[in-house]
Order: sequence, then C-alpha cells, then structure tokens
Amino acid sequence: MQSSRKLSMAQVLACGAAIVTLSMGIRHGFGLWLLPITQAQGWTRETFSFALAIQNLSWGVFGVFAGMLADRFGAFRVLVGGCLFYGAGLAGMALAPTPFTFTLTAGVLLGAAQAGTTYAVVYGVIGRQIDPAKRSWAMGVAAAAGSFGQFLMVPVEGFLISGFGWQQALLTLSLVVLLIAPLAIGLREPGFAGGAAPVREQSILQALREAFKHPSFQLLMAGYFVCGFQVVFIGVHMPSYLKDKGLSPQVASYALALIGLFNVFGTYIAGTLGQKLAKRKILAAIYLGRAIAIAVFLWAPLSPLSVYVFASVMGLLWLSTVPPTNATVAQIFGVAHLSMLGGFVFFSHQIGSFLGVWLGGYLYDRTGSYDIVWYIAIALGIFAALVNLPVREAPIARPLPQGA
Repeated sequence: MQSSRKLSMAQVLACGAAIVTLSMGIRHGFGLWLLPITQAQGWTRETFSFALAIQNLSWGVFGVFAGMLADRFGAFRVLVGGCLFYGAGLAGMALAPTPFTFTLTAGVLLGAAQAGTTYAVVYGVIGRQIDPAKRSWAMGVAAAAGSFGQFLMVPVEGFLISGFGWQQALLTLSLVVLLIAPLAIGLREPGFAGGAAPVREQSILQALREAFKHPSFQLLMAGYFVCGFQVVFIGVHMPSYLKDKGLSPQVASYALALIGLFNVFGTYIAGTLGQKLAKRKILAAIYLGRAIAIAVFLWAPLSPLSVYVFASVMGLLWLSTVPPTNATVAQIFGVAHLSMLGGFVFFSHQIGSFLGVWLGGYLYDRTGSYDIVWYIAIALGIFAALVNLPVREAPIARPLPQGA
C-alpha cells in the first residue's frame, strides 16, 4: 500500500527552489558566452545560436520523457541524472573543438540536463505534495527562485568570464551544478518508495489523448510557444544587440540581472494572483505587456537607463507565465500525470525557443540587424494574449474512472 505521508511544504519549496535557482540561473547566462566563444573559435553568431537553439529543442523533447519518468519513478532519480548531464554538458561546452561537438554538448546534452532539473520535474512534486489551495502560490515561489538564480548567477558568470576566461568559467560551473544531487534528496517522495508509482486511474496514453483533445490544452501550448520565442531570443541576443549599439558588456550583464531580480517579484505575484483571479486573464495580460514593453524599448532612444527600465519591466513578465500555465494544467487535468503534461506544454515553449534563438542569429548574419526578430516578438505577444483568453480552467469531467 502506498504511503499517504507527504513531504513538508517548507522542505519541498526549499529544495525545489534551490535546484531551480542553480539550473535556471546558470542557463540564463549563456548569452554572455556568445561573443567570447565565437571570437575565440572563429565561429559565426549563427553557429552559437544554432547550438543553443538545439539546446532548447532538446530540452523540450527530453522534457516529455523526463516528465514521464518523474511521474513513474519520482523526481529524485530524474534530478540526479539531470545534474550529471548538466556537469558533463558544461565541461563539453568548454572543451568542444568543432561546431558539431559544440552543438552536441551545449545543445543536446545541456538540453537533456535542463529537462531533468527544471520546472516540469519540480512542479510535479509541488503538484503532488502541496494542497491545491496553495499550489499556484507554491509554483510562483519555485519560479521566483529561478528568477533569483538569474539575478544571482548572471553577474557571477560575467565575473568568472572576465576574471578567468570563458573556458575556466564553464569548467567551474560544471562542478557547481553538481550541488543539485544532494538537494534532490529533499524531493524524494514517499509514494515512490522502491520505484513504485502511485496507483492511477489513467494510463499515460489515456492522459495524453484526453489532454490533446482538450481545446484549452492546445491554447496553452500555443501561448507557451510565444513565451519561449521571446525570452530566449532576448536572453541570448540582447547582450550582442546592446554591444552592437555601442553599450558596454556590463550594461548587458546588469540588464540580465535586473530581469532576474524583477522576475522574482513577477513570478511570485503571478502565482499569488493565480489563487484569486482567472489564470487565463493573467496570462493574456502578461503577453500583451511584453509586446508593449518591447515596442517601447525599440522606439525609445537607447541608453543604459532605457535598457535598465526595459529589463525591469520585462523581468516582471519574464517567467511569470510559468506558475499560471502549469497551475491551469493541474487544475484541468489533475496531478497524476502533471510532470508529463507539463513537459508537453513546455515542448511547445521550446519549439518557440528554438526559433527565437536561431532566427536571431540567422537573420542577424544575413541582414546585420536584429530588427525583424524584435518585430516578430511584438506580433507574437499580441497573438498569445488573444489565444489565452478562451482557455477554460474548470476541471475536466470524467464520467467514469478509466483503466488503471
């Protein structure tokens, strides 16, 4: 018989937040390596951008399977495997001699690592272990931790690059990220003792058929595609965009840090509001706010101050889509297959991420400008605001328990 005992909320949030802080914090600083690596290796920006595009796609593909494994065997095993991949991927990124090996390590391997150490896996634990009345808030806390990781880690990464060189910086981080393994012990769920999953009313295939036939699931995936396009394009290419405009690298580092700092508040507020307001309206407001912020940033005179204001506003909206999106999935479909369904929604996010980061490099190399991609990001923000409005958040009606 499965144990009914649950982990304490404090333990889940402390360990989950620390894991996301490390995993997302390191990941958000990858844009700082674009110029050092391309200049040292003689590669184009498209080469670097393609590897990170593959990373985002790999994250999405492996995220589905990481979610399935976490739902079946518990998050602990997936987190440990993911952290080992993370360390190996960062070391490989530092030592890769060719664009192909760089794509394999910085792309495929790091994508798989992030799939096993970020939101889908951690949110599965939160969904199963924390009462629904506090679930959206708790997801906001975990997302805020990822944002704090960006605020904390991006300046650290910038310091490591300037102080020790880009290769030594990556090798140092490859050791730091291994701290995820001991933190994962705090997310060992009692119901998964001995590798046995809790009894469920639905099989994996039944859960997938139900979700993909549900219009709201499709709309959430469409909105999350836009989220991925916008945040990864900005996160990876904004440092180079600002340098092209004559601003110092420190401005970009501070801007990325500000995004992380303000998103601590943005994600927490989004998670808290998700307990009181319709989450579809929260999501629509976030996407529309992004479109407006990008448009004002492009049309206003560029200066360090305008960059910091833009970064602060975008920070409030950066990952604030994560708690209401995942909480809506849990609210509609329940938590039995939450990591897997969250992984599929995130796969859509990562297709958008792939296009955002790759198109940024591709169009820059061909036009000498990022302008086209900025305007695409504005249009997509308006699209995402509109597609989230029809989402229905009511729990799905299941007339009879389905096969185990």
